[in-house]
Amino acid sequence: MNSNNIVLENVELTRFFLAVVLLLFFSHTLGYIFSKYKMPKVIGEICGGLILGPTLLGYFLPDVYKWIFEAFESEGKLLSSIYWLGLIFLMFISGFEIQSSFSKHDKKIVSAILIGATIIPFLAGWMAPRFYDFTPFIGPKQNLLALNIVIAIAIAVTSIPVISKIFIDLDIIDSRFAKIVLAAATIQDIILWIALAIATGLVSKEHVSKINILSTVMVTIIFFLIMLFVMPKIISFISKSKTNLLMKSSLDGYVLLLCILFATIASILNINVVFGAFLVGIILGNLQNKEFKQVKVNIKKFSLAFFIPIYFAIVGLKIDLINNFDIYFFIGFLLFTTLFEIIGTFTAVKLIKLDTLSSFNFAVAMNTRGGPGIVLATVAFDMGIINETFFSVLVVIAIVTSLLAGYWFKFLISKEKPLLKNGF
Repeated sequence: MNSNNIVLENVELTRFFLAVVLLLFFSHTLGYIFSKYKMPKVIGEICGGLILGPTLLGYFLPDVYKWIFEAFESEGKLLSSIYWLGLIFLMFISGFEIQSSFSKHDKKIVSAILIGATIIPFLAGWMAPRFYDFTPFIGPKQNLLALNIVIAIAIAVTSIPVISKIFIDLDIIDSRFAKIVLAAATIQDIILWIALAIATGLVSKEHVSKINILSTVMVTIIFFLIMLFVMPKIISFISKSKTNLLMKSSLDGYVLLLCILFATIASILNINVVFGAFLVGIILGNLQNKEFKQVKVNIKKFSLAFFIPIYFAIVGLKIDLINNFDIYFFIGFLLFTTLFEIIGTFTAVKLIKLDTLSSFNFAVAMNTRGGPGIVLATVAFDMGIINETFFSVLVVIAIVTSLLAGYWFKFLISKEKPLLKNGF
């Protein structure tokens, strides 16, 4: 192998490190500014990428933008690697936050929210292409079935990380309202990630047939079931084994190995790598092992300091609001997604006799797209399911709905209004 193919020239290294420095600086700086004003930090990180991308830097100083971010394929691949690691670690630590149990007293409300915020919006999204032509927004894979699945997920998806951050900022994370929302969003996320894994599996096949579709669905569901119900016991057993030398050498290294290992296994099975990381994060998050608590803190701190801000900044870097953004489609799709998510959730919760304000609050919370909405957009775009215009629209919708939810709950708290009657 020619060493020139694997060793970067000095100028390429300079551009790569400069790109990383700029991405880190702008993502953290804008993230801090947004969080200081009680807005989701993730939106500031994306805006940091927007400043560096074709929307601003590329528009006003195109030569500078190209020199830093587009000149050589080599550093582009390096940035892409960091981007994917950021996405993997984001899903990994998101899995940490998912708990396997919640209060029995609130099962009725959670069930109603799941019907209203998941099933109804998903079906609305599934039927939408029958009434509106989405083919102008299809990606290079030209897979209509995968596109249909992504549209359905886009209507129903809710952000656990962003809504959690909003609740933390408002000091209501321990409230009954917050626990119910997070419980419902947890179950919803797992259902929708299975659907997205099926969509990405479909575009990984060279030829799509009924047999391929069925095999993709079966492999995906079996993988999720094994990961959720079999692997916890196996990983728990291995983690307790005295022969586990890696765990003895470095607990952090052992946990990171599990993350990358199951991401690799998912990839081998033509399931997107992020789902392997997400599921093993759930497993480790629910293991009753005190040693893992500090490891989770360490990995979360480092990921949030480096990989994840760069991931969200690169998301912003990919958005071209000047040349690849359809304002009319954005407005229409935003209204469509918000309408079905809010009406579906509100109606379902009202049917179990909750008051109007509490029902509306649940609807607003479940309409927060945030991180998962952005993950959906990036995975679907990177896999060739949607084009750049649809990608930009989905990301901006995630930003807008997150901001609206943050402002709404901040307003209620300032007015001392209850989020949930008889249970703040």
